[in-house]
Order: sequence, then C-alpha cells, then structure tokens
Amino acid sequence: MQFTKKDFYYDLPEEQIAQTPANPRDCSRLLVYDRTTKHTEHKIFRDITDYLKEGDVLVVNNTKVLPARLFAHTQNGGAVEVLLLKRLNINRWEVLVKPGKKCTTGKKLVISDELSLTVEDITPSGERIVVFEYEGVFEEILEKLGSMPLPPYIKEKLEDKTRYQTVYAKFDGSAAAPTAGLHFTPELIQKIKAKGVQIAEVLLHVGLGTFRPVKEEIITDHKMHSEYFEVSAEAAEIINSAKREGRRVIAVGTTSVRTLESATDESGLIIPQKGNTQIFIYPPYKFKCVDALITNFHLPESTLIMLVAAMTGREEILGLYKLAVDSGYRFFSFGDAMMIV
Repeated sequence: MQFTKKDFYYDLPEEQIAQTPANPRDCSRLLVYDRTTKHTEHKIFRDITDYLKEGDVLVVNNTKVLPARLFAHTQNGGAVEVLLLKRLNINRWEVLVKPGKKCTTGKKLVISDELSLTVEDITPSGERIVVFEYEGVFEEILEKLGSMPLPPYIKEKLEDKTRYQTVYAKFDGSAAAPTAGLHFTPELIQKIKAKGVQIAEVLLHVGLGTFRPVKEEIITDHKMHSEYFEVSAEAAEIINSAKREGRRVIAVGTTSVRTLESATDESGLIIPQKGNTQIFIYPPYKFKCVDALITNFHLPESTLIMLVAAMTGREEILGLYKLAVDSGYRFFSFGDAMMIV
C-alpha cells in the first residue's frame, strides 16, 4: 500500500504544544504501549525503570546542540537571522538565512566585532554556504554570541539553555535536540544502571531537516535529509552482544533508531562506522536492530511520526496519539513521552 502524508495527520489543540520543559526533567508523563498485548498505561517518566529489565541495552544519542542561532546585519544595516546547519570544514558552514533576499552570493554579514561571514554559494534548496571570519576559538565565540535554535512552535523564551540539552550530551554538532533524551536525569540514569541495564552511546547530529514538512503527497517521493552519525566499536560490541543473547535493544529517540538501523547489516549486527545517513523509515519496515522505543509525540505528517508508525502500525499510532490528546498529554520537543515495547 502507498501511504500519503495525509495518512499521518491528526488533530492537536494548540494549547497542548508544550512551551516549557517539565521540571524536574523526569516528571513528564509517559504513555506505555505493549505491541503484543495492545495494552496501554499512563505513568510518570521516572517510572520507566519498571519497564526496563536486567540485560536491556538503552541506546542514547550523545550529540550536543550548538547555540546555532546568530543575529547578523548587512553592511547597510539590514537585520539577518543565521541558523547553523552543518559544518563543512574549519570555517565553512551550511546555514539557513532569513530573509534570504539579503543574502546573495558574495554578501558579507557582520555578527559582532569578532565574527562575520561571507556568502559563498546558494544550494538548490536555498541554504547558504558561508565562510566565517574570526580570531580565536569558533566554539567559544559561538557560546558567547549564539542562542539555542528552539523550534518555531515554541514561543516562550528558554530561561536556562541547558534544558534544551540532554544530561549526557558530549559532542557539538546538532541544530536541534534529540528530545526523547531530555527526560533523563543523572539520578534516573544511575537507577537504570543499578537495575543491570547497559547504556550504549551513539552519535547523530540532528539537522533541521528533521523538522522539515513532507511536501510530496506520496511519502515515498520524499527525499530525506542527510545527517552525520557515528557508532563506535565499543557501542557496537555492547549492542551486538545483546542481540546475540536475545536481550532487548531499546532506542531513546528517533535519532538513535535512525543511527542503529543505518549501521546494522542484513544479519542484524551493528558495524562500527562514521558517515552520513538519509535513511527514511516508514511502514511497513522490518527493524533490523531496534526492539523497543522511547520517544516524544511528533508533528502531524512528519517523517518522525512515520518512523514511529513503522514500529506500531499506522492505525495503532494514530489511535495512541488520539488517546494522548484526549488524556491531556503535552506534545513535541518539551512535551511528554511514549514507550513502545
């Protein structure tokens, strides 16, 4: 069957789009769905330890969100917003600019006395390739001048920018947070480990393509964005041991799913590697590695809800989303979570 994007639409009242993160992180709500029994339960996120067992492997994405939103001006004084998407080399980046008409090839933009850029090229889809000029360490300048690139549906100012960062974030490179991980606290992670659950860290730098709407009617016509990922030999060994011994591999977030499924061979084993993935997961899809999923509630008609639907079935996921809406769950990046087992 060919699915259209409308097959993944659901109604969501605007007031259920979470504007602020839960405090503390692990007090958000958790909808648990058992695919075998079709049973659902309503819990608090910290109760997740009740659904994890000794020998499970929890796979997390340790990417770190860059303070990737910069405010610049042209030499004539016109304001331009710059959003870093992907680092191409030491000082060249792919970026989004707004408004685009002010950013023609060769245009120089000034962000501060210590940071400016020149537009080198324009991609077919409208992104700019820019070259930054600065003295010192780029990351330190960015930390000082940049702000967190919150999704456009979040209207409230984020008072503490660490709240759009997982507690295990390590490697700079994302334009958006892997939001399923935002619910974990250091204390909850210790409790999970004490239960005999192993944690494997993988890396996928989240690009804004994650949030790009599917424009094509037939979803298979959608071209997936490319994102950089890494799976270390250590992580591969932890996961492969679990697969060989029949223990569960539980992905935290859709980015972890995409990383694992990109790095798994046809026999179901992870191959350690670095590279770019454009994997697009939608129903029907046979998962090669992932056995269970912890995820947030995603936008209608997005590639993310399509991925989750591949795990449950389309009708099931729409039914679960309706249940979540009717039960007052909070949606999207700062919203509540779901565990599919």
